[in-house]
Amino acid sequence: MPAAASPHKALVSAAHRLRDTLKPLRFSPPVEFVYNPLEYAAEPHEAYLTRYGSTRKKVVFLGMNPGPFGMTQTGVPFGEIAAVRDWLGIKTAVGKPPKEHPKRPVVGFDCPQSEVSGRRLWGLFAQRFGPAEAFFADHFVANYCPLVFMSETGANLTPDKIRPAEMEPVFRACDEHLHQLVEALQPEWLIGVGGFAEGRALMLKPAFPDMKIARILHPSPASPAANKDWSGNVTRTLEKLGVWEPS
Repeated sequence: MPAAASPHKALVSAAHRLRDTLKPLRFSPPVEFVYNPLEYAAEPHEAYLTRYGSTRKKVVFLGMNPGPFGMTQTGVPFGEIAAVRDWLGIKTAVGKPPKEHPKRPVVGFDCPQSEVSGRRLWGLFAQRFGPAEAFFADHFVANYCPLVFMSETGANLTPDKIRPAEMEPVFRACDEHLHQLVEALQPEWLIGVGGFAEGRALMLKPAFPDMKIARILHPSPASPAANKDWSGNVTRTLEKLGVWEPS
């Protein structure tokens, strides 16, 4: 299928559909709070899609869902504040989720904490490619699911910790959104950042049989392996796959 004439327009429309589909969904304990950055951080999210999703890509990196100090605050996947503001050049107004945990406030670009996963991911890309425009000439970064799930204490809950029956409509909507994203960007590679994202990417294989799917180590500091030369590990993986030329 030919790529969209203006991929970013297709991406923005797909994000709107995903936002509207997820909005009425409700969840039972342990989920007590659900944030959707596609709603309250729509402005920076759409700035990201428009600025960096305007052309076809060779490689799309796919994350799982927002971290508390990344996309939760900025609306950008793996959106560590300094990386989004200083490297991506995006800083806009961010609103508030309807129901906010007092220990997990959304303060947008005033957030003082740094999202380690985002700092590592964008830091590697900045080190290798220099300006953001050089990276995004052939690459893009997306998240599979835009929702942030929290327990009563404010602890982060990953999608695999939530009742399968309640996640089924989320997966259905996010699978459809990922299909639309791939259709718009027509990547040669879809790279899961971690095993969960790779698993969801593999669901698209029947629809896009020529697209190559692989994964890289997730940069989360909760992973002992990620705390030992994560950037070197990932660079070697991508070079071995043939995604990147040897440096």
